[in-house]
Amino acid sequence: MIKRFSKKQALALTWWNKPKYSDLDAIICDGAVRSGKTLSMSLGFIFWASSRFNGGTFAICGKTVTSLKRNVITPLLSQLRSVGCICSEKLSAGYVDVTLSGITNRFYYFGGKDEGSASLIQGITLSGVFLDEVALMPRSFVEQAIARCSVSGSKLWFNCNPDNPAHWFYREWILKAAEKKALYLHFTMDDNPSLPTKLKERYKRLYSGAFYERFVLGKWVASEGIVYPMFNARRHIFSGSIECERYVISCDYGTVNPSSFGLWGISDGKWYRLREYYYSSKREGISRTDEEHYQALEQLAEGFSISKVIVDPSAASFIECIRRHRRFHVVKADNDVVTGIRRVSAALRQDRLFIHEDCRDIIREFSLYRWNDRSAGDAPIKENDHAMDDMRYFVSDMMCESRGGDLIALSVARE
Repeated sequence: MIKRFSKKQALALTWWNKPKYSDLDAIICDGAVRSGKTLSMSLGFIFWASSRFNGGTFAICGKTVTSLKRNVITPLLSQLRSVGCICSEKLSAGYVDVTLSGITNRFYYFGGKDEGSASLIQGITLSGVFLDEVALMPRSFVEQAIARCSVSGSKLWFNCNPDNPAHWFYREWILKAAEKKALYLHFTMDDNPSLPTKLKERYKRLYSGAFYERFVLGKWVASEGIVYPMFNARRHIFSGSIECERYVISCDYGTVNPSSFGLWGISDGKWYRLREYYYSSKREGISRTDEEHYQALEQLAEGFSISKVIVDPSAASFIECIRRHRRFHVVKADNDVVTGIRRVSAALRQDRLFIHEDCRDIIREFSLYRWNDRSAGDAPIKENDHAMDDMRYFVSDMMCESRGGDLIALSVARE
């Protein structure tokens, strides 16, 4: 048995037994690799189960059952047996019975590798669940596992290394830990007293850039290859209100994919994104019709005189919907992706393009919009690009209108 725990490891091990945290429903531990969070959490999960239930059914989940056994189950059972627990594994049935001080509970193994994995855990009633590397699991599996914990007194245990800052788990659980009644603990390598200094130094040498920040510092950061590295929050994000001379709306339209509309205004030769509408049917759980998106367009434009609406040229039905209402002048956007990216890059470098702090979805996408290194030519990955696309439509139409199209030659997007 490990003889010495750091303060953070000890808290992950015993939080459930402290009056201060008695009303919490969950614990979330994230951070650097080799920070000692997994073993302390998994031990805490077993000890909590043994102190609260007898004959209970629990789940221990990993990306795959194979990785779960290698990374969690094998070291966990070794530690449990060293303190006198009786651990009876039945590999063919995928569970282990753990007996501690005459109390026996059953722990099933599950792998959450893809969307189909949710069906594996469906139907079972659980007293608690431990999800290791939860950021690598599909949301459908995690939410199904959470839904299975319907026994009174059940608790949720989440463990992971960081991913990108737009990851659903980061947004829905880590940023909302207080709202979810969860204890959030962030680990670094210094929180693992059994990790030698030389080994820490080796890990620091192994990684660089975004992967150093993720694996060594334990930060939720985007990977390398950002399309707009010149975008700077201190430089390009503004607050408050600005009186503008002219207003335009740009639209990237989607049914399955999100729809993103931006309201832009010009003042002293600079363009400002003042408001935005961003609707994801996947996030909200229901699709919207052309007419519903049009009503959102009208709400976005409320109080402003809009000179034109620039729309994704492939959105024929939505363009027709706008024309049918006879309120806005609608034009089809220039959809040359690489040229549009060059124009946006030039506008950012010249400090001619600014984003209001309340336009959170476009700010989020700036940190996630990446080049596809596997593409034969220059092309961005078709993810986290909907606000990026509506901005590109706007810049290609309006910036080139105001400057005679000379922005293309001023800069290249990728350096």
